[in-house]
Amino acid sequence: MKRIVMVSNRLPVKLSKTNNKISINFSAGGLATGLSSFFESRPALWVGWSGINSERLTEHEKTDIMDKMSAKGMYPVHLSRREVEQYYYGFSNKTLWPLFHYFQLLAKYEGSYWNEYVNVNRKFADAVIAQIKTDDIVWIHDYQLLLLPAMIREKFPDIPIGFFLHIPFPVYDIFRLLPWRRELLEGMMGADLIGFHTYDYVSYFLDCLRSILGIEHNLGQVRMGNRAVRIDTFPMGIDYRKYRESANLPEVKKEAASMMSEMKDKKILLSVDRLDYTKGIIQRIESFEYFLDKYPGYREKITLILVVSPSRDGIEDYISIKKVVEEKVGALNGKYGSIGWDPVKYFYRTMSFTEMMALYTVADIGLVTPLRDGMNLVAKEYIAACGDGHGVLILSEFAGSAKELGEAIQVNPYNYDEVAQAIARALRMPHSEQELYLQAMHKRLEAYNITQWAEDFLDKLHTVRAQDELIIKQTLTIAGMEDIAERYAASKSALILLDYDGTLVPFQSRPENAPPDHALVSILKSLGKIPGTETVIISGRGRDSVGRWFDGIEINLMAEHGGWFYQRDEKEWRSTAHLSTEWKQEIRPVLERFVLRTPGTFIEEKDFSLVWHYRKTDPELGQIRAIELKNSLMSLTQNHKIGILEGNMIIEIKDQGISKGQGCRFWVSRGKYDFILAAGDDLTDEDMFGVLDDDAITIKVGYEYSRAKYHVGNYKSIRDILTRLIKAKKR
Repeated sequence: MKRIVMVSNRLPVKLSKTNNKISINFSAGGLATGLSSFFESRPALWVGWSGINSERLTEHEKTDIMDKMSAKGMYPVHLSRREVEQYYYGFSNKTLWPLFHYFQLLAKYEGSYWNEYVNVNRKFADAVIAQIKTDDIVWIHDYQLLLLPAMIREKFPDIPIGFFLHIPFPVYDIFRLLPWRRELLEGMMGADLIGFHTYDYVSYFLDCLRSILGIEHNLGQVRMGNRAVRIDTFPMGIDYRKYRESANLPEVKKEAASMMSEMKDKKILLSVDRLDYTKGIIQRIESFEYFLDKYPGYREKITLILVVSPSRDGIEDYISIKKVVEEKVGALNGKYGSIGWDPVKYFYRTMSFTEMMALYTVADIGLVTPLRDGMNLVAKEYIAACGDGHGVLILSEFAGSAKELGEAIQVNPYNYDEVAQAIARALRMPHSEQELYLQAMHKRLEAYNITQWAEDFLDKLHTVRAQDELIIKQTLTIAGMEDIAERYAASKSALILLDYDGTLVPFQSRPENAPPDHALVSILKSLGKIPGTETVIISGRGRDSVGRWFDGIEINLMAEHGGWFYQRDEKEWRSTAHLSTEWKQEIRPVLERFVLRTPGTFIEEKDFSLVWHYRKTDPELGQIRAIELKNSLMSLTQNHKIGILEGNMIIEIKDQGISKGQGCRFWVSRGKYDFILAAGDDLTDEDMFGVLDDDAITIKVGYEYSRAKYHVGNYKSIRDILTRLIKAKKR
């Protein structure tokens, strides 16, 4: 079993120093608690911040901590006070946290925060790199370390790296506000697998990749060089068995009985959260006040137990929230309270596990209404603890867990009337209905617990890496290129079939901007002079452009994907068959309408096809319009013998009798060749690869799945191969 190198901002332990004595205690709550059981079940090393400022530690103490942590399978990263202030409290929690939770007005864009964020991510990278073994798997967690995957990838290009974001990922219009948006995306893309809690977050991330980096995806997978990066959904679970069984512990039952005695048969509405503006604590108090106004019959019959755990005390926004929460609680209790009843019982402290379990088991209603939350495990913990068929969950529709817990009463936390109605409904819900809903949610939480979540993530990471390893095996090395050149040198009759755009030259935004440069012309002229070699450019471009660009070069040409062909010994263009163009009159107005609706798009007309280009428009709009255009054309193309071809940022409508495969057959049929090489970069070239015999050398430019035997990175590699062929014949 391979070792997992887990990396997170904090280790699952808390260090403290009192009277020059270092103590190490396991943390409660958060990521550390969620993953601790999985961490202990397999070979693993956990890398993270020690939790204590490095200025407070002597070198001897650091060494002592390192030894003690190593025995627990952990490796501490020591951070200074300034690093913690600027990287953690600064960029992580004053820039990324509010922005990713849609509180963009609270986000602060300080250059010093960013600089320290980069420096600390580099410090984490150095720590991980120092500990990595070649067969390890690296799993990085959360928003504090967005740059880390790419930093580790620089040193270990072949190691499996996973990244999981535990908070929401925002929509493009929010994320684009970041001055360092490109750097953060590039950092994350160092991973092989990027995980999110919900599909919404996946979708928003893919939109940002497309709009900011210009990276397109295919069913959630993109290519970064010869590496696949998969972006997928993994809704984090909990240690279900722990919460389910702990509800029956004697100490929990004792604590619960004490609470029930104190509450004197009042209904309990439970709210448990960290102190944070994203949790909607203020709105929750105001919603409860609205409930008491609207349903006065429940006064003195229900109590809101409001548990707020201290969090990020050093950030001014959190200090302000704490003050407002306490003022709201005081005002509400003053307005409705009586000698024997406080509407709200407020606790500002971290509860022990026993106390929390007791609260979960006695609460009639769990009120979990964050304004925005990546997942929210409190909702799942509450459901798991409701083992006797008693309990109702009211859940914000803006929590990630709402996607899984569909049986909960879901509310908009900004709609106080809706929350009040939900509380009333929960209070009136029969036990039989509660039990039915709880059973459904219990079954789901048990099946997809924290261990299953982690195993799913790692299994997917293994799959992605296995695909990459296959591609790497098929990638042409220098030695492989030389072998091809030697085989070519020994041949007597050779056929070389070459796509143009993306294969011999890079893509351009407009077709007319991609003529061959001097270096390519020189290569093709040299190939054209080699006896016994037939070189063919098989392009999707029109014959006018192709003929003009390669005029005077002794090579063969094929234009419009095989609609026209030019044999160098005949010196004239011929069409492959009698092809009709009457259909253009019906199709052209449709394309023109889409050009008007989509700025930056244009129509290219060829003899036997019409092409709608959308490379210059907004990437997201272009994809949407491309789908709409295909749907609009489906019924029209059925009436003619024409087909729809999807290329690189184009939709081409052409006669069905035209394909690169048929064109390739034509050239192969003209001679008996003992060496055939074909190179192309897109879907149209797959037809060409498919019709060639197994002994042909087929090369895919790019690393998407292909019928080709080999892969290369870009057009420069194809030019390199052709240059080697020329030199081989001259030896």
